[in-house]
Amino acid sequence: MRTLALKSEQIKKDWYIVDADGQVLGRLATRIATVLRGKHKPTFSPHLDMGDCVVVTNADKIVATGAKEVQKVYWRHSGFPGGQKTKNLETMRKKHPERVIENAVRGMLPHNRLGRKMLKHLKVYAGPDHPHQAQQPKPLDI
Repeated sequence: MRTLALKSEQIKKDWYIVDADGQVLGRLATRIATVLRGKHKPTFSPHLDMGDCVVVTNADKIVATGAKEVQKVYWRHSGFPGGQKTKNLETMRKKHPERVIENAVRGMLPHNRLGRKMLKHLKVYAGPDHPHQAQQPKPLDI
């Protein structure tokens, strides 16, 4: 038996759409990361960008279980001494609801060049509208 090895020009990308209204953040992010990585395909190769493109709508209506609204903390650092800034999930959802899903998915992808390339195939929108109707995205079952 020979192992099938695809070349990068043989990879076909599909487009999927996900409605995040009422979905649990972590469970949604794991499903999106699986599709972005391409692990749902039988021709998966870990060193290639095999995944599909995912459009997420209604990111502002995502659900967090437990006390994560107040306890989950996002932090960033300016690079200067004392430059650490923190926000909890509640304030992050009010100011930048799309970054909540992007950060969750980013942590589930490889932390290298390939993971950064895969993350560019994720399009997150706070409301129900998106500009990707021309790609005819299929609904993704969660």
